[in-house]
Amino acid sequence: QVQLVESGGGLVQAGGSLRLSCVASGIIFSTWDMGWYRQAPGKQRELVATITRAHRTNYADSVKGRFTISRDNAYNTLYLQMSSLKPEDTAVYYCKIERSDSWGQGTQVTVSS
Repeated sequence: QVQLVESGGGLVQAGGSLRLSCVASGIIFSTWDMGWYRQAPGKQRELVATITRAHRTNYADSVKGRFTISRDNAYNTLYLQMSSLKPEDTAVYYCKIERSDSWGQGTQVTVSS
């Protein structure tokens, strides 16, 4: 059974940093492209960043230069390092196995101004 468990969310002031983690089980993690998505209240879920099996990365324009996606295949873990956070980054953040219907339960990130 595939399971994705996010952690690391919380409340932070604007300009601060957080690191999100997503631990995967039930899959051969190293063989899958992975992604982080987010959904703010009243808005559609949107792509934040993706990372391929070969560690190639892609970012939404809104987070380029501030967020870094990475993975540690030895620990089946996906990361999202978020810096210079803005109030508009407030959302529930989800990890996802790309090209699948497998999502985590989400972790709340709240950035205060």
